[in-house]
Amino acid sequence: MRPMLATRGSHVPVGAGWTHEVKWDGMRILADAGPDRLRLTSRNENDVTAGYPELQGLVGRDLLLDGEVVAFEDGRPSFGALAERMHVRDVRRVARLAERRPVVYLIFDVLRCDGRDLTGEPLSRRREILEGLGLDDVSWQVPGAYDDGAMLLEATRAQGLEGVVSKRLSSRYEPGARSPHWLKFPHRLRASWVVCGWRFETDSEHRLGALLVGQPTPDGVIFRGRVGSGIAGKAGPLLKSLLDPLARSSSPFIDPVPAEDARGTQWVEPRVVVDVESLGAGAQGRLRQPSFRGVRDDLVPEDLIGKDQT
Repeated sequence: MRPMLATRGSHVPVGAGWTHEVKWDGMRILADAGPDRLRLTSRNENDVTAGYPELQGLVGRDLLLDGEVVAFEDGRPSFGALAERMHVRDVRRVARLAERRPVVYLIFDVLRCDGRDLTGEPLSRRREILEGLGLDDVSWQVPGAYDDGAMLLEATRAQGLEGVVSKRLSSRYEPGARSPHWLKFPHRLRASWVVCGWRFETDSEHRLGALLVGQPTPDGVIFRGRVGSGIAGKAGPLLKSLLDPLARSSSPFIDPVPAEDARGTQWVEPRVVVDVESLGAGAQGRLRQPSFRGVRDDLVPEDLIGKDQT
């Protein structure tokens, strides 16, 4: 099952028919638990159970939960901190990272409880059931929901959080659908793009310094810009290890890449998806002041087709 998704809203709705939640800066996970099993799947249905051993304590009651796996840094969610764990499956290394970079599963919906399918129930009822489950632990919890969306939007902006999601209380759960009954209001413009090439850092023949990213379409990938900011520390070596096996001799973009961007670029098959923050699109659809935020191994390029990214 794929999770239900929110659409980007133009204004925070008001009235008793809506509830509002913090938009967490993490990785969307469905947790399918039973008396002797737990399976964690990403939004594109990849099994990521081995990556998050902290959540094994959810084994027991028959539940299907929807939420966000989040890593905190200095008291705030950090996608960069979570990115260190998203691609690791080696048991020993995962165990070490779980000690150094623990995650918390922030649960905001319940889709099955004790064998009963709840997807046809309104959100108000699902939320009531969820809050009655007693899911409160160091590695998982149920965050609060709020009546005043405008207040929450300002509070999350002041605290440096990702934003707000507003949900219609009468909404049923529609797996895989991007629903107008769930609205998202991020404070920063973040979008996912596919990597089609990379360049070395200036004056270096070893360190990755920039990515060339694009927007997948039914006809191919359209060039959206070069991303150099945010690639430092462990990010560069991680990206290079993912991209080196995908090397190709020519540009995978269907449109021309400006000479200043193409110069020195190592082209790759468009397989790796990354998150980038920017000031939106400028001239010719190029990203303005883009900054790399992390690799998305829970997405594939096909997931980005048809999405309004800018």
